[in-house]
Amino acid sequence: MKISIGLSAEQLKKSSDMLSTVLSDEMTLYIKTRKFHWNVSGESFMELHKLFEHQYKELEEIIDEVAERIGKLGSKTIGTMHQYAKHTRLKEWPDEYPNRMKMIEELLEDHETVIKELRKDVDKCDENGDAGTTDFLTGVMQEHETIAWTLRRYSN
Repeated sequence: MKISIGLSAEQLKKSSDMLSTVLSDEMTLYIKTRKFHWNVSGESFMELHKLFEHQYKELEEIIDEVAERIGKLGSKTIGTMHQYAKHTRLKEWPDEYPNRMKMIEELLEDHETVIKELRKDVDKCDENGDAGTTDFLTGVMQEHETIAWTLRRYSN
């Protein structure tokens, strides 16, 4: 059934494509956070283990919301590691297992990158006339700002 929500097919595609990139960033960050949860060690092990678990659970919720937003706009949601790796704006470091402080720094850097990219995406959605996705991405950005703030508190 054709979607009739006040956006053209072109506008819907632009927003869905952008959201696929956001989804790829979220999945990459989720996987990295899980990796660090599994591999953190040393001083403050349990605290950081629980912190990373809390954060990957927050990312799970964001991921689901982004995927559902894509569906609401009438597109299919990507869902393979190959697709995520192709579209993400974040870097992965395979075969590297940083110490706990480097883990915090790396996650903080990734969340800050996501925040910066989301700011650009919000502007693009606004230009595209998609107020719903603009508002949605602003909320996602605010969630990342909170996570980044928490990580920043550990790095001081």
